[in-house]
Amino acid sequence: MAYSEYLVERVRKRLVGAGPVEEKKMMGGLIFMVNDKMCVGVDIDKKSNTDRLMVRVGKLPYEKLLAKVGSRKMDFTGTVMSGFLFIDPEGFDTEEDLDFWMQKALEFNEMIR
Repeated sequence: MAYSEYLVERVRKRLVGAGPVEEKKMMGGLIFMVNDKMCVGVDIDKKSNTDRLMVRVGKLPYEKLLAKVGSRKMDFTGTVMSGFLFIDPEGFDTEEDLDFWMQKALEFNEMIR
Protein backbone atom coordinates (compact mmCIF):
# COMPACT_ATOMS: atom_id res chain seq x y z
CA MET A 1 0.00 0.00 0.00
CA ALA A 2 1.34 3.43 -0.93
CA TYR A 3 -0.23 5.29 1.99
CA SER A 4 -1.31 4.89 5.59
CA GLU A 5 -4.96 3.92 6.07
CA TYR A 6 -4.73 5.34 9.58
CA LEU A 7 -3.74 8.77 8.26
CA VAL A 8 -6.41 8.51 5.54
CA GLU A 9 -9.06 7.93 8.22
CA ARG A 10 -7.81 10.88 10.24
CA VAL A 11 -8.13 13.10 7.16
CA ARG A 12 -11.55 11.69 6.18
CA LYS A 13 -12.99 12.58 9.60
CA ARG A 14 -11.92 16.18 9.14
CA LEU A 15 -13.56 16.46 5.73
CA VAL A 16 -17.06 15.59 6.93
CA GLY A 17 -19.28 18.53 6.05
CA ALA A 18 -16.63 20.26 3.94
CA GLY A 19 -18.65 19.87 0.74
CA PRO A 20 -18.56 17.20 -1.92
CA VAL A 21 -15.47 15.03 -1.32
CA GLU A 22 -14.03 12.64 -3.86
CA GLU A 23 -11.06 10.36 -3.28
CA LYS A 24 -8.70 9.63 -6.16
CA LYS A 25 -5.69 7.39 -6.25
CA MET A 26 -2.93 9.30 -7.98
CA MET A 27 0.75 10.13 -7.69
CA GLY A 28 1.27 6.95 -5.67
CA GLY A 29 -1.09 8.04 -2.94
CA LEU A 30 -4.64 9.12 -2.23
CA ILE A 31 -5.84 12.62 -3.09
CA PHE A 32 -8.93 14.20 -1.57
CA MET A 33 -10.81 16.47 -3.94
CA VAL A 34 -13.14 18.90 -2.18
CA ASN A 35 -15.63 20.84 -4.30
CA ASP A 36 -13.94 19.31 -7.38
CA LYS A 37 -10.54 20.78 -6.45
CA MET A 38 -7.40 19.09 -5.14
CA CYS A 39 -7.22 19.83 -1.42
CA VAL A 40 -5.23 17.26 0.60
CA GLY A 41 -3.25 14.14 -0.19
CA VAL A 42 -1.71 11.25 1.71
CA ASP A 43 1.22 9.13 0.58
CA ILE A 44 4.52 7.68 1.76
CA ASP A 45 7.78 9.54 1.18
CA LYS A 46 9.89 7.04 -0.73
CA LYS A 47 13.16 8.52 0.53
CA SER A 48 12.36 8.30 4.24
CA ASN A 49 9.63 5.62 4.04
CA THR A 50 7.40 7.74 6.32
CA ASP A 51 3.85 9.01 5.98
CA ARG A 52 3.47 12.33 4.28
CA LEU A 53 0.64 14.81 3.94
CA MET A 54 0.23 17.10 0.94
CA VAL A 55 -1.76 20.27 1.51
CA ARG A 56 -2.85 22.86 -1.00
CA VAL A 57 -2.62 26.22 0.76
CA GLY A 58 -2.23 28.71 -2.07
CA LYS A 59 0.54 31.18 -2.72
CA LEU A 60 -0.29 33.90 -0.18
CA PRO A 61 0.46 32.07 3.10
CA TYR A 62 3.01 29.75 1.47
CA GLU A 63 6.27 31.28 2.74
CA LYS A 64 4.91 31.78 6.26
CA LEU A 65 3.67 28.19 6.45
CA LEU A 66 7.06 26.86 5.35
CA ALA A 67 8.36 27.90 8.77
CA LYS A 68 5.98 25.48 10.56
CA VAL A 69 7.43 22.26 11.98
CA GLY A 70 7.39 19.43 9.44
CA SER A 71 6.52 21.69 6.52
CA ARG A 72 8.55 21.74 3.31
CA LYS A 73 8.22 22.65 -0.32
CA MET A 74 6.38 20.17 -2.49
CA ASP A 75 8.80 19.03 -5.14
CA PHE A 76 7.12 15.84 -6.26
CA THR A 77 8.30 16.11 -9.88
CA GLY A 78 11.66 17.66 -9.03
CA THR A 79 10.17 21.11 -9.55
CA VAL A 80 8.73 23.05 -6.63
CA MET A 81 4.96 23.41 -6.87
CA SER A 82 4.15 26.78 -5.34
CA GLY A 83 1.01 26.78 -3.23
CA PHE A 84 1.42 23.11 -2.24
CA LEU A 85 3.33 21.83 0.80
CA PHE A 86 4.50 18.46 2.00
CA ILE A 87 4.07 17.93 5.73
CA ASP A 88 6.25 15.32 7.39
CA PRO A 89 4.98 13.31 10.40
CA GLU A 90 6.33 15.69 13.04
CA GLY A 91 4.00 18.29 11.54
CA PHE A 92 0.77 16.26 11.78
CA ASP A 93 1.26 13.63 14.48
CA THR A 94 -0.90 15.41 17.03
CA GLU A 95 -4.59 15.96 16.40
CA GLU A 96 -4.11 19.71 16.85
CA ASP A 97 -1.37 19.82 14.22
CA LEU A 98 -3.42 17.84 11.72
CA ASP A 99 -6.40 20.12 12.45
CA PHE A 100 -4.21 23.12 11.65
CA TRP A 101 -3.15 21.79 8.24
CA MET A 102 -6.63 20.64 7.34
CA GLN A 103 -7.98 24.07 8.23
CA LYS A 104 -5.40 25.77 5.99
CA ALA A 105 -6.21 23.46 3.08
CA LEU A 106 -9.96 23.91 3.49
CA GLU A 107 -9.65 27.70 3.83
CA PHE A 108 -7.84 27.84 0.50
CA ASN A 109 -10.35 25.45 -1.04
CA GLU A 110 -13.17 27.81 -0.04
CA MET A 111 -11.34 30.80 -1.54
CA ILE A 112 -11.10 29.22 -5.00
CA ARG A 113 -14.74 28.17 -5.24
